[in-house]
Amino acid sequence: MGKLATKELQKMLDCIKTDARVIVPPMIGYDAGVHLLDGKYVAVATDPCTGVPEEWFGWLLINYSASDVALFGAKPEFCTINLLGPIGTEPEVFQKIMKQTCSATDELGIAIVRGHTGVYDSLKDMLGVCTVYGTVEPKKLITPGNAKAGDLILCTKPLGLETLTNFSLAHKEKAQELFGAKKQQELSKLVPMQSCVKEAFQLAEIGGVHAMHDATEGGFVAALNELAQASKVGFRVDWEKIPVPAEVYALKEHFKLTDDQMLAISSTGTILAAVACEAQEKVTAKLTEHGLSVCFLGEFTKNPERILVKKSKEAAFPRVADDPYTLILSEK
Repeated sequence: MGKLATKELQKMLDCIKTDARVIVPPMIGYDAGVHLLDGKYVAVATDPCTGVPEEWFGWLLINYSASDVALFGAKPEFCTINLLGPIGTEPEVFQKIMKQTCSATDELGIAIVRGHTGVYDSLKDMLGVCTVYGTVEPKKLITPGNAKAGDLILCTKPLGLETLTNFSLAHKEKAQELFGAKKQQELSKLVPMQSCVKEAFQLAEIGGVHAMHDATEGGFVAALNELAQASKVGFRVDWEKIPVPAEVYALKEHFKLTDDQMLAISSTGTILAAVACEAQEKVTAKLTEHGLSVCFLGEFTKNPERILVKKSKEAAFPRVADDPYTLILSEK
């Protein structure tokens, strides 16, 4: 997986000058930034797309960045796109991806403003980069730094669903061996669950949803630690309340993963959020209405410690995410 270590990334961020027009500058744990434009807040997110199922490349390219914008309470409205391929990539490949991309933007009501396409001898695989822009009223802005002590920790989808889906597509026979043929077929159809645009925007409209984060690279480990760090709070999570599919346990056994690696498994599309106790019923009703599972894993605390409770015993929640996604998807 590609992110730099926190310490090294911070050295890069330290080079950026402050600017009064930027409301949310580049910060660790923040997957979007926000700037002023004619009195409005504009949320901006950019993400790469590579190594994903070919038939979903364009759709994921849009939804990765659009999800980050929606998690800030903003409606994704505009985007720019780069499609870069290795030397020899046929025009039909770009055209196929562009059709997928346009389908995704049409679905979300996003206008494509500009893009770039090219082939480069330094590339070995197709690479896409999408930047999405959306506006949000200042009073409705949500950031990862607004979780409050006493907030419940909401989880919208099972841990590792992204990894299970992509593994089922990339390694059909092994997935059938580990999960069964019926389950492999079911999982291979769940790529749309790797977007959280619609539910994030709906949650943002509910008062009492204070902070949201997509459990992408680094899974629950990265997302919860980043929420806690940004908000200057601790948390307490109950292991038994974490929605772990049986198929994730099957991957854990097959790849000899530790519990910490399982918690860090990439889970793109799964929102972890800080929700005020009084908003719990409204949040549950809204997500259930849209066919999503609703789990509350624990709570954020004034105590800065980050605790994982297993069988009534407290232990330190892992601080470093050892995401096994690449190991799993590189199965031969």
